[in-house]
Amino acid sequence: MRWTLKPKPEVRKVEDIQKALQIDAVTATLLIQRGIETYEEAKTFFRPSLSDLHDPFLMKDMDKAVERIEKSIANNENILVYGDYDVDGTTAVSLLSSYLKTKTENVATYIPDRYDEGYGISYKGIDFAYDNDFSLIIALDCGIKAIDKVAYAKEKGIDFIICDHHRPGNEIPDAIAVLDPKRADCNYPYKELCGCGVGFKLVQALASKEGKTIEDLVEYLDLVATAIGADIVPITGENRVLAYFGLQVINENPRMGFKAIIQHIKKDKLTITDVVFIIAPRINAAGRMKHGNHAVTLLTETDYNLAVQYAIDINQFNTDRREADKRITQEAINQIEEQKEQERFTTVVYNETWHKGVIGIVASRLIETYYRPTLVFTKSGNKLAASARSVKGFDVYNALEACSEHIEQFGGHKYAAGLTLKEDQYDAFKQKFEEVVSATIEKHMLTPEISIDSEINLNSITPKFHRILKQLAPFGPGNMTPVFITENLKDSGYGKCVGEDDKHLRITVTQNGNDKIVGLGFGLGNKLELISNRKSFKAVYSIDENYWNGKTSLQLKLRDIKN
Repeated sequence: MRWTLKPKPEVRKVEDIQKALQIDAVTATLLIQRGIETYEEAKTFFRPSLSDLHDPFLMKDMDKAVERIEKSIANNENILVYGDYDVDGTTAVSLLSSYLKTKTENVATYIPDRYDEGYGISYKGIDFAYDNDFSLIIALDCGIKAIDKVAYAKEKGIDFIICDHHRPGNEIPDAIAVLDPKRADCNYPYKELCGCGVGFKLVQALASKEGKTIEDLVEYLDLVATAIGADIVPITGENRVLAYFGLQVINENPRMGFKAIIQHIKKDKLTITDVVFIIAPRINAAGRMKHGNHAVTLLTETDYNLAVQYAIDINQFNTDRREADKRITQEAINQIEEQKEQERFTTVVYNETWHKGVIGIVASRLIETYYRPTLVFTKSGNKLAASARSVKGFDVYNALEACSEHIEQFGGHKYAAGLTLKEDQYDAFKQKFEEVVSATIEKHMLTPEISIDSEINLNSITPKFHRILKQLAPFGPGNMTPVFITENLKDSGYGKCVGEDDKHLRITVTQNGNDKIVGLGFGLGNKLELISNRKSFKAVYSIDENYWNGKTSLQLKLRDIKN
């Protein structure tokens, strides 16, 4: 692990915001590191308001999209709401379809089969629309590169509205409207919306034409917050507002599907982290192991008893997903260890039997082990399909673009992408990908980095300090959980390894003989020697709450330890 301490802000700036907000120097430093330097900026940050959301009509083509949907409702046309099979896509489809169903009965949903149709808009989906007399398809979380598919639909008399957030190619599809804040010609003020977020802006625009306000749409924000967390988009600007109020809905008045998923969780208040690790994997598991339709059915159900039954099914999909993910990860590690002939800058593995639904998760697991830009391939029909994941700072999308001569199609983001290629191109692609990455990656990127906000003493960790830290939430890219470093620590003598195979570390630390606090380090069991026999050490950690026997106490969530 590389430990990187963020530069200290100017003393004057820290003092100014300290004085303006009546806060301590550490909190003032955290705010400045997040770009918050004035009282007004702090007010917006700490007190998100729905009025901070942008006018949806600032997005290019929004007027065209609204006009076409209003026309289809007036003319009793059939509308097909089409979306990707992951969390972002299924929440977006659930959101838009449930809203449109309050205006017209002529609405159906379509999620492509991950295995039969693959990612994005499919010819099969368009044929389904044609055969069932749908004259308008609204695509969510996909479609920005579907030039040929949109043209095919047009030949069949079917109009398209695209709501996407992925990077466009050189050409924009010839649709009625293409909503994507990442379009070069789109001046929408916030570029980092997820697919469900773009779908919500469309709903906001439609509702505004009926005289409704943003307050009338709050019930949909539980879906948006879940997509924001799951899709790892920055939780800044508009996303922070949407996530903040969406979490309130999840905690106070969730839709029946969420209620059914979280019914057994014994926690007063779910955070965005809980959404990412509890709700999102279950929704995702439907598309990974069975079909994304199961997720939409759960998320649009209004009868609680039915929702509980659907949640039981989805829970089973998630259990199956975990088992497949664990087995395939081990098989991939075995393959890498067998092939280790020289130092590589990439990890690329392939097995035709691997489950396509979990290769993205396996790629993430391999990064945890080897920390290289990673591709996991499996067989998909007569082609190979892969999920790509990257390390901090390296743009895997650009690297794939440089290998496009060997690729059939690809799409995605800086840190996560998907692609397909012909089997006879695999070896050439693997070699080219290694060449591109080795030539463009900076060597320090191959060592995982812990970015540290500030150095503090243990006596700074008080309930009041933690209450202020919690107000920085929701956390995520662009506003990560604060990470601290403390030196001259000692274990009380009772430090031990815990968990399966003694993987984790539990210690009780003191600094200068005072202020005992428990620290828990997941995956740090191998560091026991560093803290034994009352050796002095330094630790990097975030501050967490521990719930036990009805009591809440503060603890350190250890990230790393060094002497």
